[in-house]
Amino acid sequence: MPFIKTADDTQIFYNDWGTGKPVILIHGWPLDGDMWEYQARVLADAGHRVISYDRRGFGRSSQPWTGYDYDTFAADLKAIIDGLDLRDVTLVGFSMGGGEVARYIGRYGTDRIAKAALVASVTPFLLKTGDNTDGVDKSTFDEMVEGLKADRPHFLAGFGKTFYGAGILNFEISNELLAWTSQVAMLASPKATIDCVRAFSETDFREDLRKFTIPTLVIHGDEDQTVPIDVSAKRVQEFAPNAELKVYQGAPHGLFFSNKDELNDDLLAFIGR
Repeated sequence: MPFIKTADDTQIFYNDWGTGKPVILIHGWPLDGDMWEYQARVLADAGHRVISYDRRGFGRSSQPWTGYDYDTFAADLKAIIDGLDLRDVTLVGFSMGGGEVARYIGRYGTDRIAKAALVASVTPFLLKTGDNTDGVDKSTFDEMVEGLKADRPHFLAGFGKTFYGAGILNFEISNELLAWTSQVAMLASPKATIDCVRAFSETDFREDLRKFTIPTLVIHGDEDQTVPIDVSAKRVQEFAPNAELKVYQGAPHGLFFSNKDELNDDLLAFIGR
């Protein structure tokens, strides 16, 4: 299996499909790179080189005890870009993966990056603080951590239903999809799973977004109960004023599945411009 070794000797697993201009797909919490199944194949078939990888602590990548912070995640992404010598890259980050996109550009610039897409992303800053009064109260994330510590399988099974909007929206979510989601989530390091809740909720990406000088597409569902649109996507343009916002009516957080055809069409159009 293909791996990239990071500066701290963590092994990052990646898939590398197709040929053409590179697109890097960065997964959300608590899944791994396989969540992009319905996008990676379509993008590769359309003539793009598609790289999807497992964040440290998740999937087939190493599970170190430390390094679950966005400076390290961005450095891991840089190791992939540099290791594969990628240029004119389109970065696509879903949920907490949008944080990698933001922090990478904030730290390393856009020399190798052509475009960025933030899909159901945690940017610009989720946590409610004195200067971010519209954010989510810390108690919400405390409850997530406590649920994971008490009974991780049970918590993740319930989280999956909210993730896909099961029982709320018009489309059907199969029991098999929910089981797969829980199975993939349980493969992750419990330490990484918990540490990442703190990372994606407490990291401030506002200054990172100010450095977005490249075409940027923001996609979010207005029924997202995991990362509410009002505290995330609708605020990105405050810091990246040239970003384009597309709102998917009735879509949940897991729109990579629920709205896969719409998402694929929008990504193909955006990458191909």
